[in-house]
Amino acid sequence: MKKRVHTLPHAAAPAALKALAAGIAMAIPALAMAQAAAATDTLPAVQVEAAGQSETTEGTGSYTTPGPSRTATPLGLSLRETPQSVSVVTQQRIEDQGMQTISDVVRNTTGVYLNQYETSRGQFTARGFNINNLLIDGVPTTWEQPWSSGEIFTSLAMYDRVEVVRGATGLTTGAGDPSAAINLVRKRASSKVFTGNVELGVGSWNERRGLFDLSTPLNQAGTVRARVVGEYAKADSYIDRLSKENGTFLAAFEADIGPRTLLTAGVSRQKTDSNGPMWGGLPVWYAEGVFANWDRSKSTTASWTRWNTAYNTYFLSLEHRFANDWKLKLSYNHGDRKADSYLSYASGYPSLLTGEGMFAFPASYDVRTRQHDFSVQGSGGFRLFGREHEAAFGYASSTQKFNAYSRSALTNSFVALGNFNLLGADYPEPVWSGLSYYGKSYTRQEAVYGAARLSLADPLKLILGARVTNYQRRGDDVYSNPYRLKYGSEVTPYAGLVFDVSKELSVYASYTDIFQPQNARDINGTYIEPIKGKSTEVGVKGEFFDGRLNASAAVFRIKQQNLAVETGETIPGLGGLPEAVYRASNGATSKGFELEVSGELARGWNLNAGYTQFSLKDADRQDVNTIYPRKTLRLFTTYRLSGALSGLTLGGGVSWQSSTYGNAANPLGLTQRVDQGAFALVNLMARYDFNDRLSAQLNIENATDKKHYDTFQAYGQLTYMEPRRASLTMKYRF
Repeated sequence: MKKRVHTLPHAAAPAALKALAAGIAMAIPALAMAQAAAATDTLPAVQVEAAGQSETTEGTGSYTTPGPSRTATPLGLSLRETPQSVSVVTQQRIEDQGMQTISDVVRNTTGVYLNQYETSRGQFTARGFNINNLLIDGVPTTWEQPWSSGEIFTSLAMYDRVEVVRGATGLTTGAGDPSAAINLVRKRASSKVFTGNVELGVGSWNERRGLFDLSTPLNQAGTVRARVVGEYAKADSYIDRLSKENGTFLAAFEADIGPRTLLTAGVSRQKTDSNGPMWGGLPVWYAEGVFANWDRSKSTTASWTRWNTAYNTYFLSLEHRFANDWKLKLSYNHGDRKADSYLSYASGYPSLLTGEGMFAFPASYDVRTRQHDFSVQGSGGFRLFGREHEAAFGYASSTQKFNAYSRSALTNSFVALGNFNLLGADYPEPVWSGLSYYGKSYTRQEAVYGAARLSLADPLKLILGARVTNYQRRGDDVYSNPYRLKYGSEVTPYAGLVFDVSKELSVYASYTDIFQPQNARDINGTYIEPIKGKSTEVGVKGEFFDGRLNASAAVFRIKQQNLAVETGETIPGLGGLPEAVYRASNGATSKGFELEVSGELARGWNLNAGYTQFSLKDADRQDVNTIYPRKTLRLFTTYRLSGALSGLTLGGGVSWQSSTYGNAANPLGLTQRVDQGAFALVNLMARYDFNDRLSAQLNIENATDKKHYDTFQAYGQLTYMEPRRASLTMKYRF
């Protein structure tokens, strides 16, 4: 499977959006004054769990959290104390918006974007750069996007919340792009009484879904506890021949070994079976050079195609809190991803008159990725020069083995599809050969890290940190030379300064970077040094109503260095094949700003609103990645009525993005620009609580039934996104 390389524009924001952006920025100090004026009628504070337990957003009813986040740094800092842009998608937001997968989160979170160029694959991005790391409880799980194993369908059923830190995150993730870190925080087995809920849901295209989530103590004292979560979903699709079946399971256990020691263990499994998935997209043009406007149901795939994935994880941790309040935590995680696919790729341009001109290429792949992670971390406070400070340090080790095998089509290896305009792309399944070697890779990272939050004065905190990483990677495949990358003592610095203007307001500045190894050699046969993504950010943050509302405004700049570019020369490769020569150069530079408000504005009124705008240019000042929107607005709000209608909660929002474009050769051999205009998707919800235990919720996505494609692809193809979709869920709480 080929990795798609995309490129995209910068359009002027509508006046209304500029006004909104200015309004959010002005709202931060205004909220601070409102907080002071309302001191006698503040909202109740969110209760945070005791030491040894993980903070949770379950049961808070909030769109934000006052609790600590450890995605940007290993220190337990609140959102206002963290000198980077951080968004937290809480359990309440997940429920209100009917989010079911990580893709739903990315589509509705400030500053991140999903380019879903196929029905089963997609690319997460932030600030113009790709995101290929997902973290689970702070542990990076790197995935190779071309060999996707269902990552974009990761179910939210087993997670309490999703934390998104934008910009470079090398201190906590190691290698990667200067885009963002997406951390999925698991639900915990922390309840000392039996509790839980069950859900049943139906939706458009024969969607059926069931979920149970049960927590219980396993002994009378409640010192040993368990939690079991299960979800099953099955649905057809708006796309012909496409259907999907998902199953998710989590079993988590906690045991209080003593008053200061907590043991956590668990296992999870997610299985996704996609039938009729598209590999590639629809042709943009007819053979005559006319732009093709397909029905959204049109498919380029055959009915026998399938893409089945499974992801199993096992986790274990031991945490001890010492008498001086320092903590020591040891953890181990094992992940095992599998994907087995039988696919058909359609290429060519159909004739507007006859529909002929399309050809199908079947292919089959079996891939597996196994990852082992071990870490030890200490954290706590210390006193120096008469002031209290905090520190965290640790060691992390990660190994990942990837193997890919393929099957050849012994029949129907090249199929003319006939009248594609009428019949689509269905044809008989080929006879397949046995599995043969396709490729493999091995990646290992070892790192030591440390960070400290130094109190220079009561209102002024300095955060300093560094990660030193040893990195090695080797691999090969049947079409290219083997490679071996090895880098020792890669230093990733982190620095942040936070000044408390008042009890509610802080201003900050930060610098951090991240490195990304690259398989490219110079004229001397030496591998080019890793790409460095250097990220700087300044901003203001506010925390109001005892942590029930957070607001932020930030300006950022990200610059790449050491990006490998071809020189046009060749050298002998390690496997004997000619290999292109590269040189290091400056890469893309991203500049922009973000605004966000999340939380409870008043009793029963929740809001999340975020606006992002950036430019992305290469060293020659040319726009790059122009298929990624330069401006996005994410807005969703709910309000619970009072009086006789106190059981009713109404909500709605909009997800807007600016225009995008791509360039590709049309059937006449001429490069032509393809545009997707700016568009907005409207989402609505209503929930009625019959009592404290039983509720019913209706969600409508893309309520105006806007026809759009997510982004234009390379190779002259595109994929249409969902039309209007409705779902109804019944929920019962124990």
